[in-house]
Amino acid sequence: MKQILSDKEIPLIIKRLAHQIVEDHADPDKIVFVGVQPRGVHLSDRMVPELNKLYGRTVAYGILDITFYRDDIRREIMVPNQTRLDMSLENKEVILIDDVLYTGRTTRAALDALLDFGRPSKVTLCVLIDRRFNREIPIQPDYCGKTIDTIFSQKVKVLWNENDGKDEVILLD
Repeated sequence: MKQILSDKEIPLIIKRLAHQIVEDHADPDKIVFVGVQPRGVHLSDRMVPELNKLYGRTVAYGILDITFYRDDIRREIMVPNQTRLDMSLENKEVILIDDVLYTGRTTRAALDALLDFGRPSKVTLCVLIDRRFNREIPIQPDYCGKTIDTIFSQKVKVLWNENDGKDEVILLD
């Protein structure tokens, strides 16, 4: 086990990501932030208050369940999570927020699921961790907290205080 991010580094990265997004997107009326269920919501729940502070107002924020859009976990019984998208995505830029970008399949499923809620003008991706050499689908993050090089057998685990009792990102062999 190797620590990739500590509980001190994670809040700094979240603030940096929020600043980068605000720098690139001056008008919050044109953006909808969407946390990808289940683990991306922990990151988005922390980023949105930072974005609200930087924009000086409440940003449009929803959460998206992709359970039935996945193509890589059909062997087990799937239990859906909550989707809460109380706003139109038509002609909005959607910023998807997830914890780890690995094969790209979760992001692909999120793109499919988004289309059921309208046609965004653009979709960008914000992730805490990018495992850049393990992609199966040509998807890259627009905003990334940390890029790491891993081999296929390794696992990146993001621990969130809300679920795991501490904030930490670790690499398991």
